[in-house]
Amino acid sequence: MEFLPEDLQTYVEDHTESESDLLQQINRETHLHVLKPRMLSGHLQGRVLSLVSHMIRPKNVLEIGTYTGYAALCLAEGMTEEGRLITLDNNEELSVRTRAYFSASKYADQIEMQVGNAADLIPSLDLNWDLVFIDADKENYGLYFDLVIDQTSSGGFIIADNVLWSGKIVDESKNDKDTQALRAFNKKVHTDDRVQNVLFPIRDGLMILRKL
Repeated sequence: MEFLPEDLQTYVEDHTESESDLLQQINRETHLHVLKPRMLSGHLQGRVLSLVSHMIRPKNVLEIGTYTGYAALCLAEGMTEEGRLITLDNNEELSVRTRAYFSASKYADQIEMQVGNAADLIPSLDLNWDLVFIDADKENYGLYFDLVIDQTSSGGFIIADNVLWSGKIVDESKNDKDTQALRAFNKKVHTDDRVQNVLFPIRDGLMILRKL
């Protein structure tokens, strides 16, 4: 999922703000003990998420797809003092580990993790979102966008991860369901006049949308 040569990638990370001790721990333990560790946002992308959050200073943050909590903690860094982050995931077993990481952070009282189907949970959340991060099942990216766009504040941001899908997005020989869904999502938001969009080639691709 890295599109830069290894030496350039190393240089970029060496000249990017370091991870906190807790984030380093999550990174290390995820790679040692959790299936599919490539799902972790990681150092560079995590610092990008933190930077965006600091620029927005969100009060209400929604994350769709928690995994081991790395991205949630990065997004929490820029929240206002009264800020709240709600993160959704359907992996109940992994949630035990993830909640322990949240409890070890200084954002323990500001992060709420809900376990279940995101499509069912989102409509029950009666909040206006300043920042939304979509990083769950790729087939439902378009649905998640539809569910959050009206509750996203004007000037708020929606960020979607993995929109380059290891380069498969431009490989015409790749037509699996996830790749097709991501192509449809990218086209959908690119042509939606409610948002301003830029697709950043960071790691596996971040689509960053600002609601007009």
